[in-house]
Amino acid sequence: MMLKNPHAHHISVLTGLPQYIRGKDTRNIHSNIWFFNQTELSLPVSNTFKERKKVGTRCVSRCLKPVMASVKTTSQSVKALVSLKQSGGLLKNLVDGGKEFVGKTLVLELVSEDLDPKSNSMRKTAEGKVHKTATKKEEVQYEVTFELPVAFGNVGAVLVQNEDNSEVFLKNIVLDGFPDGPVHFTCNSWIQPKSVTHVKRIFFTNKLYLPSQTPSGLKILREEELEQLRGNGEGERKSSDRIYDYDVYNDLGDPDINIDLKRSVLGGSKRYPYPRRCRTGRKHSDKDPLYEKKALNNYVPRDEVFGDTKQTQFTTTTVSSGLSAVLESLDAILSDINSGFASFDDINMLYKDGFELPPLQANGLNFLQRAIPKLINDNKNLLRFDTPEAFKRDVFFWLSDEEFARETLAGVNPYSIQLVKEWPLRSKLDPQIYGPPESAITREVIEPQIIGFSTIEEAIEEKKLFILDYHDLLLPYVSKVRKIKGTTLYGSRTLFFLTKQGTLTPLAIELTRPRMEGKPQWKQVFTPASHSTNLWLWRLAKAHVLAHDSGYHELVSHWLRTHCAVEPFIIATNRQLSAMHPIYKLLHPHMRYTMEINALARQVLISAVGVIEVSFSPAKYSMELSSVAYDQLWQFDLQALPNDLISRGMAVIDPNAPHGLKLTIEDYPFANDGLLIWDAIKEWVTEYVNHYYPKSSLIESDQELQTWWKEIRTVGHGDKSEEPWWPSLKTPEDLINIITTIAWVSSAHHAAVNFAQYTYGGYFPNRPSIARNIMPTEDPSEDEWENFLKDPEKTLLESLPSQIQSTLVMVILNLLSDHSPDEEYIGQYMEPSWAKNPTIKAAFEKFGAKLKEIEGIIDSRNANSNLKHRNGAGVLPYELMKPFSGPGVTGKGVPYSISI
Repeated sequence: MMLKNPHAHHISVLTGLPQYIRGKDTRNIHSNIWFFNQTELSLPVSNTFKERKKVGTRCVSRCLKPVMASVKTTSQSVKALVSLKQSGGLLKNLVDGGKEFVGKTLVLELVSEDLDPKSNSMRKTAEGKVHKTATKKEEVQYEVTFELPVAFGNVGAVLVQNEDNSEVFLKNIVLDGFPDGPVHFTCNSWIQPKSVTHVKRIFFTNKLYLPSQTPSGLKILREEELEQLRGNGEGERKSSDRIYDYDVYNDLGDPDINIDLKRSVLGGSKRYPYPRRCRTGRKHSDKDPLYEKKALNNYVPRDEVFGDTKQTQFTTTTVSSGLSAVLESLDAILSDINSGFASFDDINMLYKDGFELPPLQANGLNFLQRAIPKLINDNKNLLRFDTPEAFKRDVFFWLSDEEFARETLAGVNPYSIQLVKEWPLRSKLDPQIYGPPESAITREVIEPQIIGFSTIEEAIEEKKLFILDYHDLLLPYVSKVRKIKGTTLYGSRTLFFLTKQGTLTPLAIELTRPRMEGKPQWKQVFTPASHSTNLWLWRLAKAHVLAHDSGYHELVSHWLRTHCAVEPFIIATNRQLSAMHPIYKLLHPHMRYTMEINALARQVLISAVGVIEVSFSPAKYSMELSSVAYDQLWQFDLQALPNDLISRGMAVIDPNAPHGLKLTIEDYPFANDGLLIWDAIKEWVTEYVNHYYPKSSLIESDQELQTWWKEIRTVGHGDKSEEPWWPSLKTPEDLINIITTIAWVSSAHHAAVNFAQYTYGGYFPNRPSIARNIMPTEDPSEDEWENFLKDPEKTLLESLPSQIQSTLVMVILNLLSDHSPDEEYIGQYMEPSWAKNPTIKAAFEKFGAKLKEIEGIIDSRNANSNLKHRNGAGVLPYELMKPFSGPGVTGKGVPYSISI
């Protein structure tokens, strides 16, 4: 035996190894971090060679048994544990029958983070087929074992193929057997059969990488996955596809059935600009090639579809069960669409004894019971609604002027009220077309009502006058809408005054009809009054304004600014940001279910003769009107809550004030609570972004991120691509503001305008969706005026929504206000990748703690008797910004995403 240096003070442990080990190639040992030549023993130089050999041999036998075991193998066993969701369909049937996939199964391949050093190509294992190991209540577990060469490196991805005949839902994969612990893959995706697609699915580990930091072995897969998600822009999409692409809103009408169902194409033109929706690729109409043919279901990428819990809830209690059929059923039950309620007692019966239905065929009754089970009494065949919370507290709440004003700050549409900054009020519309631009609201009308101020100018300077201004937006549609039977429209302005008590009170309503049909412009101002005639005129004027506000709320504050505007963000995020991108993971919770609910809305809510057209004042022009609002009013930067408040004059920048803003109305519940949520989101996003982007150069060099933001501007919102207000994306601060805005709109903005819809609109006289008749003072005949004087209540009832319109809207508002049992609320769900990162985990936990603190702050504000817009006899507390809620119609809770 030869010694490398018998006189050295340190002797290699290899000296004492048997010949059969010394003769082995030690490279495998080195790859397992057992590098013998670096593991030495200190031995006295005076010892003889024989003594030194004995000591070395004893050390090997005592200390290096693991080394010897490792030397004997060139691979390691890794077990892949696979969890499939147990749901309806094939998987459940097979499990219930105790069967396996018959001769077919999921096939997995593991991919290394590193390229093969010899071929410079992807390094992956042979295919492995899973077999079942356990069945649980909600999932079925499978496993497969891989033998990985010791030089394989870290696993960075798994390729999955489904050799069964039906899709399966893959929840997660865990690789067990590595020295550093298990490797996790969160999948939560449908895997299509090989017969549907030969393309293997790619899943990455829960590690996050900027594009420049992607391990070499995963770069190609990162690009391939995004290419799969983008598609090629061709062909009709199938329900099994996972392709995200853009199109204009050319599927709302149906000219193939009736040319009267033709509607304006929204998006792609200067006349009707609009955000883009998900491309379906359907064939175009035979009657007009601009339009897509209608389909029973609108395509959304497979993973965007509701989960089982949500789908069950939606099928039984929401519009997915077929709202058009509900409409047809109600139409048959409640006779004429224009038939109104005979008295307010009849309206109240909807909540007390119920509305008696005529005898129905079994199929009809069963359908209604499936569609709206909460509303049907099986025994008595009654249509009965839950009493809305506002009506429970005060049956006269809808008559109150104070409540009318309060709901502009704490109701379902707190986004329209704005400060009056100029006097006199003037229209910006062309006077040659619409008539004189001057408002009929004069100082003679206002100044006697503004106690404590001698002039309007003084009140404006002190920021005491506020307005709901639907004049210029609605006036161009008045003549069009009035040609439709059963509805009418005005341009409107409503003026409010901020009292010394800090409460808002209405001063005047102006209703305007433009020049039309050879008649001159008509306008009239109505004010609160004690005299009976003027009092009833005031109530009728309020009904018109509330119908305007309801339409604006549903079409603009709700649909346009949340559902519609967010869909392009979701499409771009999936097309341009890899699943392993940190910003994808940050945005992912805010995208859940939105595309599915939007697709359903295009089918039954916003389509021709859908719920909106049937039940809201703009009727067939509703969606066209939302396009005009998008053109005139929508700016990305103004979707941020602080910017929105400042732009409406509801706040000014004040570095010394909480949140850096001083509110114009101190008791503005939506703004007060909303700013708490905004700041919490921004703080969380700031810590997250700064962790991954400590310097601006990383932002500018992130090609995925830059392409994502460019696509949002130039494609998703391409009709506004040249606007100067789009934020640049060069610094971490830019990214923080962009992400915070998207997160706010998807969560708190939507919650604020959605989850109290039934609370305030469930008693429809409080928020009528439509005004069916003109004011009695507009060109009345003697008989019409006499009828009003004799029975003003009947005149009001005839102006309010009809039986079918009101009940239809009440059904929808009840359903849209309902939280699903599987709702994910903001700050509750931690992405698995965040839990592995101590910095991100701590930041998220702080975010969650902050939201719990906000719950307590909101409760204390609601208990404060000095805050009269949220506290008082019969007054509803403001809870819409309370982050958490249970299932049902609760009037609170801020989900991560627009999920309903």
